[in-house]
Amino acid sequence: KLLIKKRKMPHSRLRCLHDKNGTNSHDVPSNFQLLFFAMCRMSSFPWDALERALQNSPSEVILDILRKHELYASEPLDELYDALGDVIGAKEETVCYKSYLLPSGEPVGLEENVAVISEGTTGLVTWEAALHLAEWALEHPDIFTGRTVLELGSGVGLTGIVVCRVCKPTKYVFSDCHQSVLERLRNNITRNGLTEQGSPGVSVLTEEVDWQNVKKDQLRRIGADTIIAADVVYDPDIIGCLVRLLAELLNCKGQQRHPEVYIASTIRNPETYNCFKNELEKAGLKHIVITHPVTQVFPYNRIVSIEMIKVHC
Repeated sequence: KLLIKKRKMPHSRLRCLHDKNGTNSHDVPSNFQLLFFAMCRMSSFPWDALERALQNSPSEVILDILRKHELYASEPLDELYDALGDVIGAKEETVCYKSYLLPSGEPVGLEENVAVISEGTTGLVTWEAALHLAEWALEHPDIFTGRTVLELGSGVGLTGIVVCRVCKPTKYVFSDCHQSVLERLRNNITRNGLTEQGSPGVSVLTEEVDWQNVKKDQLRRIGADTIIAADVVYDPDIIGCLVRLLAELLNCKGQQRHPEVYIASTIRNPETYNCFKNELEKAGLKHIVITHPVTQVFPYNRIVSIEMIKVHC
């Protein structure tokens, strides 16, 4: 509670802090809102010392503030006492809730895990490439409008929910293979007003797709026109089955034309990423790098190297 109240600074105070760092003061309220609801670190605010202290001994920090307050104020600050009680009785949370604001101002709300790796998977958090792919989709709605879209490795669902809400596909198929991820994914889809029983304007489905054991009839039944994936190239052990799946999708019989395939990757290990590209070549698949920049919509670390490619026969 103290952290939340700390973040609710008056706009005049926020403007002062940002002006010292050279940021346009008119952007402060909107930037603060974006970062706050997405639970991103606000590096331009001088909160590091307080945050470190709160992590080490939050109750002692609040008690110290209360002691100083009692020396100079006649009225007790009830909020601080409430915060102290919450901190003392608090348990470590494993789940958090984030909101990403669309250009329209409408939120996409997600339940995510606090830990990057939990329950044996990395699919319970939103990664940078998923946010990048969502931004790219917002600028290229024609890739999705009126089409059947299959997303591989949907995770908690950020990219797919954005596409469904803004780009007007006819059908959107979220997919993953981890049961905990699928459960979280379905909850997030429902949370954002999309249901498998009938979403407005788009048919939404959630499929378990095991890359190693996927059946051809499942791919035919889905019949995707557009296939997307974000941050699926991270483990050398799964690259082979991913490439075989992409080859099967691009050569899936019974379709009048080959689907379009787009993959966004955060390049954390260049060796792993180059291995992926080499496997694509061995499978007879080509790729082109999409170099057009995207307009920033969502807050995430833009220092990391993210590459978008289109895979084709």
